[in-house]
Amino acid sequence: MSRFHLYLTEAQENDLRRIAQAICAPGKGILAADESTATMGKRLQQIGVENNEENRRLYRQLLFSADHKLAENISGVILFEETLHQKSDDGKTLPTLLAERNIIPGIKVDKGVVPLAGTDSETTTQGLDDLASRCAEYYKLGCRFAKWRCVLKISPHTPSYQAMLENANVLARYASICQQNGLVPIVEPEVLPDGDHDLLTAQRVTEEVLAFVYKALADHHVYLEGTLLKTQYGHCWTGLQKSLHTAGKCSSYCASPSAHSPSSCPRYDFTFWLIDLEQATVDYNQMSSFLNSSVLGITFYLVVNQNWTLLKI
Repeated sequence: MSRFHLYLTEAQENDLRRIAQAICAPGKGILAADESTATMGKRLQQIGVENNEENRRLYRQLLFSADHKLAENISGVILFEETLHQKSDDGKTLPTLLAERNIIPGIKVDKGVVPLAGTDSETTTQGLDDLASRCAEYYKLGCRFAKWRCVLKISPHTPSYQAMLENANVLARYASICQQNGLVPIVEPEVLPDGDHDLLTAQRVTEEVLAFVYKALADHHVYLEGTLLKTQYGHCWTGLQKSLHTAGKCSSYCASPSAHSPSSCPRYDFTFWLIDLEQATVDYNQMSSFLNSSVLGITFYLVVNQNWTLLKI
């Protein structure tokens, strides 16, 4: 007899695995379009447009419908909650508009970080209390994956054992709840790039954090084939960029997840942001070559920056 409740049926596991594999199709990545109302205000201010719900709707409609070729390189889009209820000019909801283009809608479900008592200014992430009911509603509205971000920092005394354990368990509880409601969870234990530590320190901390995360996922019986891991790249550890050639950086960034993530985890999403787009493409190619030599894979996570340059995809 099993010592734990087997809460996912074979059909549920198959659906989660299929969605995860579709998001990570070769040559495709995720577009982050989950700007908050305040962030959208900054976007629209740059072009002299008032920040109201109708203009936000028009912006998102334009982004999702301007070119059918978007689906050639974008497999999924992370949406802001407001977007789930907005409709295009022809009356279709924006998630439906994406789905018709074979782009999978997703949603950010965490509610931000809060201080973790008894630590050196470390944090945990809130939003678990009503997550099950929200995930059920998001699924009805067309979402098929979710994102949750926990944050850890590197300093002489951090990340602490308490912070790594707490954030790993929060991510595991989130992942379990998502899967019970049909959503593929993107697990994001973000190790902040701030600080003057060297590359070896960054790599070792990332490996330790990932070890905590995958231990927690196993403890909570999360179906790993129906998850995605998101980690950071690009401007990370900025003090190191000038002293490292691309191949060296890429092998270091890839070594952490490849060494501490089970092979059943489909792929890794690397964030490429706040760096030159051409350089990001070169680095992505190097990392893809590194990981494709094993059973592991890679996709990208595209963030539209404040200068709009990354809209040219």
